[in-house]
Amino acid sequence: MTKIFSWIQVNSIMLINAGSLIGTTVVTSGLGFAYWWVAARWFPPEAVGVGSASISAMMLLGSFCILGMGTLLITELPRRPEQAGSLLTTALLVVGMVGLVIGMLFAFIAARFSVQFQALAATNTDVLAFGSGVSLTSITLVLDQALIGLLRGSWQLWRNALFAIAKLILLFVVSVWFAQRMAVSISLTWTGANAISLLALYLYFVITSKSFGRKCLPRWSLLLNLGGAAFQHHLLNLTLAFPALALPVLVTWLLSARINAWFYVAWMLASFVFLIPTSLTTVLHAMNAAQQSTLAQKARSTIMLSCVLSTLAISFLQFTAPILLTAFGGSYALQAATTLRVLVLAAFALTIKNHYISICRIQDRIRRALLSMIPGGLLELGAAVIGANYYGLEGLSVGWVLAVYIEALCMLPTVYAAVWSSQASKELYDGDEREASGMWVLDTISLPVALPHSSYGINAYASVKIILPDYQTSPLGKVRPRYLPFRHARSPNVSKPPRRYSFVPDTRFRLAHFSRGRE
Repeated sequence: MTKIFSWIQVNSIMLINAGSLIGTTVVTSGLGFAYWWVAARWFPPEAVGVGSASISAMMLLGSFCILGMGTLLITELPRRPEQAGSLLTTALLVVGMVGLVIGMLFAFIAARFSVQFQALAATNTDVLAFGSGVSLTSITLVLDQALIGLLRGSWQLWRNALFAIAKLILLFVVSVWFAQRMAVSISLTWTGANAISLLALYLYFVITSKSFGRKCLPRWSLLLNLGGAAFQHHLLNLTLAFPALALPVLVTWLLSARINAWFYVAWMLASFVFLIPTSLTTVLHAMNAAQQSTLAQKARSTIMLSCVLSTLAISFLQFTAPILLTAFGGSYALQAATTLRVLVLAAFALTIKNHYISICRIQDRIRRALLSMIPGGLLELGAAVIGANYYGLEGLSVGWVLAVYIEALCMLPTVYAAVWSSQASKELYDGDEREASGMWVLDTISLPVALPHSSYGINAYASVKIILPDYQTSPLGKVRPRYLPFRHARSPNVSKPPRRYSFVPDTRFRLAHFSRGRE
């Protein structure tokens, strides 16, 4: 039990940020259901249909307009802490402007070709409102990923929770106080809630941050230097998203719209299981983008945790799939239970696949990942088509899962080399001379201990060696070290220490800030 609590303490940052991503999905899904229930209860079906289509268009266009900035910021913000504010502000301005232009163009074009979308361009204000919705959607998507890159997952969780609550309240107000319940009103509540959540986060940052000011002014030169990397990230993100978006279309085309309804519900439930490896590898990317020396150790933890949690989730769904699907109707429980049981088995393969993608992002090998994902995506869709032609919906599901496992087998050598190889183990314990640092777990009397190159400590010194001894003897007692990789800010009083060590104490210790040369 002590080892478990120690592991949780060491990996608390990873667990908190990954948990925030999962929590965001749970909160937005739950309150999203309530949102559409209110819309269906108080608005005409035609308004709900056009409103939901408009919001879907906002989200689709917003995802396209982020231009790879989200994953780019996860990589670059930890590497550029002094430029993080300017880089983030510049990226948000770029995607916001692109989203505004693309959204307004879509409103004009869609209104010309579809009678149902004429409400988007009824007036210039409506066009601007839809463009603003796309712009704010792009900004929030990039901002949420940037907050993960800064390991501020709790901020994006609370922003999304506020967004979900605000849109529900605004929809209720519109439905009660306004006689004209139009489709535009539904999409405006979505846009307004996004604006409220962004404003609240901005005010919180201004109030609590001491560094807000010139450091957050946009600097266009930063993005000009990263334009090629952003484009590669964007292509990779689109390639990864395409098979998941195309599968429902394939089911409708090859089988029927009725069967696609069963498949789509099963796919959505399976996506909650797939969120486990996705969230963990996103945080892995953020934690190791600037410190690759800890990649092996952190990746081992995320792989282990992903497999354990996926096993629990899969076991749960194997027994409860019909019960969960009954909530959507008797036909769903009868027709989609097997599909759900098959789809969730892909979680283990997706664990390897997502780790491969994160490793490539961390090591700046985006082109290699892109070249791997393109044939992999085609394999997934091809296997799904073959399975559907021979065995219907179950065949499509089995074909897709087998294709994902084939991808995972092809990616496994890269993951193994980065995580389990002898070189990875050597890097874990030796560390990089510029990036590596360590932690000492102190296990003696409840007094603080100071050691060279630490930003902590008072009263006593002990020598630090490359090969750490079993313990160090000091006037305070025995200090037992255990070497673990850990990101550590360089002490301002040491210009270039050959190796830096930070010292994380036992819970009985409380270390004060230490300035070298003073006790």
